[in-house]
Amino acid sequence: MVDSAKVLAAGEPRGVARLLSVTGGRVTRRIRVDRLARRLVTLGGVAIIFSILAIIFVIAAEVYPLLKKPTASLVGTVAARPDSAPLAAGVDEYREIAYLVTGAGVQFVGVKDGAPIAPSPLAGLKGATVVGTSPPRRGPFAVGLSDGRVIPAEVKFSVSFPEGGRRVVPELLVGDPIAADPGKRPITRLAHVVTPAGPTTAAAVGPKEIVLLTVKETKALIGPSTKEASSQRLPLPIKGEIATLSLDGRGEDLFVGTSSGQVLRVDLRDPSDPKVAGAVAATNRPGAGVSVMGFLIGDRTLVVGDTLGGVSSWQLLQADGGERRLTKVYDFMPHAGAVVAFAPSSRDKGFITADASGVTLLRYGTTGETLLTIKGEGERFEGVVLAPKADGVIAVDAAGRLSQWVLDNPHPESTLKSLFGKVWYEGYAAPEYVWQSTGGTDDFEAKFSLSPLIFGTLKGTLYALLFAIPLALLGALYASQFMHPTLKGIVKPTVEIMAALPSVVLGFLAGLWLAPLVEKVVPGLFLMPIVTTLLILIAVFCWRFAPVGVRRRVRAGTEVWLLIPIVILGGWISFQLGGVVEHLLLSGDYRGWLLNALGLTYDQRNSMVVGFAMGFAVIPIIFTIAEDSLANVPPHLVAGSLALGATRWQTALRIVLPTASPGIFSAIMIGFGRAVGETMIVLMATGNTPVMDWSIFNGFRALSANIAVELPEAPEGGTLFRVLFLAAFLLFVMTFLLNTIAELVRLKLRRRYRYL
Repeated sequence: MVDSAKVLAAGEPRGVARLLSVTGGRVTRRIRVDRLARRLVTLGGVAIIFSILAIIFVIAAEVYPLLKKPTASLVGTVAARPDSAPLAAGVDEYREIAYLVTGAGVQFVGVKDGAPIAPSPLAGLKGATVVGTSPPRRGPFAVGLSDGRVIPAEVKFSVSFPEGGRRVVPELLVGDPIAADPGKRPITRLAHVVTPAGPTTAAAVGPKEIVLLTVKETKALIGPSTKEASSQRLPLPIKGEIATLSLDGRGEDLFVGTSSGQVLRVDLRDPSDPKVAGAVAATNRPGAGVSVMGFLIGDRTLVVGDTLGGVSSWQLLQADGGERRLTKVYDFMPHAGAVVAFAPSSRDKGFITADASGVTLLRYGTTGETLLTIKGEGERFEGVVLAPKADGVIAVDAAGRLSQWVLDNPHPESTLKSLFGKVWYEGYAAPEYVWQSTGGTDDFEAKFSLSPLIFGTLKGTLYALLFAIPLALLGALYASQFMHPTLKGIVKPTVEIMAALPSVVLGFLAGLWLAPLVEKVVPGLFLMPIVTTLLILIAVFCWRFAPVGVRRRVRAGTEVWLLIPIVILGGWISFQLGGVVEHLLLSGDYRGWLLNALGLTYDQRNSMVVGFAMGFAVIPIIFTIAEDSLANVPPHLVAGSLALGATRWQTALRIVLPTASPGIFSAIMIGFGRAVGETMIVLMATGNTPVMDWSIFNGFRALSANIAVELPEAPEGGTLFRVLFLAAFLLFVMTFLLNTIAELVRLKLRRRYRYL
């Protein structure tokens, strides 16, 4: 027989070598896997950082154009060679053909070369010359003749595209001459508009006298329409002489600028009985007279320029007594010399003014800002035009030289003041924070203040956290320190499953089911915390006197089941008492009482409903993280506290809670970030009204909900589109700052309590 011990001894070196070989291979594979995992984790982290930076870059690239300064580039100057000094000018939307109002009528010239286009004579002159004109705005205008007559006219451009090219053809439409002054004095000052009721013309026939010419057109169901013309002379109680006239597009108010610096308003709402409504001092410096005057698009804002270079904007506002009063809104940066020309934009609230030295300033009426200075060649401009697309400026001097600038100003309404400050908008009694991105007409004044949206975001977050933080933290404290493990194994997963509910479902339920339900029981909701707390305290007090045998049947940590009926009973009693309180103390209608006693309105979809719905979405996050932090407190700290005679509550509040405070703070901050970025609940459960009011009974509009509502309708590259990206950037900055502050505070708390 062979000795087995000898065989084992003989084979020992070979077995050990095999064992070492196998072990070494495993270690090598583990090292390789570890290196691969480390590289993958590093790559994933770098990819996440790169993705975040890429998102920031994309957002910043969309926001940056809002901050760019407007620019103007001189295209060139051409000699138009008109037959006399031009009085006014205009241009088509493509900046190919300009027209000049001269003493002989209207002359069309090419913008690029100044070459005259086929003449279009002004019919009805009969030897007279044109000595005055109303501003040729977006529609009809009128010219005043040297023999006291007025001729209405309109320039139209027809555009066609033959053989792939663009062709612009001008056309001059001339109306019948109207005798304004029987004395045949020259009409150098006049204003003209065409209203739905017919054309209205105001002409100065003397230093302090105007004549109002109206034509009322009546359309018959059968047969031709009839016209009824009327003429009224109106002496004006002014100082100085009439310097300029301006008539709003509705034909309701005529404004008269004087050489003494006054602006007089004439109320034309009753054409048969015009009323002089009073004068205001429109210039700041003594000795300055009104030189130019005109309306911005929409005919609500009046711009006044004076002989000393001052420029201001005015609005007709209604005072407390119902009287309309001309009120100054902005003083713009002044010119160095007299203001000689004014032209509004036909797309927005922008306008340009020019002085006697050839300097043109681009301004924006909504913000009161002067955006750009355009310097000419030192010649006095007789007329300036802001192109219909607001992409160019045309100026003509006394010699007929036509200068053209290409204008790059895509976002004139976007300034730090308009985005974050108070702005005095048309029709408002004072500057306010307003978000209203669209309107019903092209005359609409866009309002892009982000302050109401930031306010609404913070307001909704505050009310959601006021509801969520107490419930989540107290529930986490009870679950981790007092609840029976078996019951905790049911409750905690149930709460965590709540986080899986889609926010759109919560918003749908809050808006369509919860909001009408809450509206019926608001007094009871405010009584519920008081009534329910009292019932719980009474139940706990009575529990102490229950028989010992009964109390032993309830396992420690499961007493919460006994409180569920108490809470349900408290809610029922609260709602019943709410109806009684509303009937006895609130005049039977709490909404009317809120309005009459506190000045608060109740919106069905309000901050309270959003607080409940969004708090329900935030509770699982805060509860889970806080409970994990509380449960991970070292057991020896709890055991030591109890061994020294502390109660469970003392141990929980003075030992466990401070030790877990870093995790609890992180839970609150994560919940805060979740509430700040919430979209669907806020979108569906609130009225989306961008108001700045802390009332819990009013709605609001948050940044995230505003992006969801506005972005699908925002034109790409437009101001609204870029402002929405700015709102997204603000959301990113808010969450980034919150997370950074939360991490710093967490680290500080961790250093403070790490030796416990």
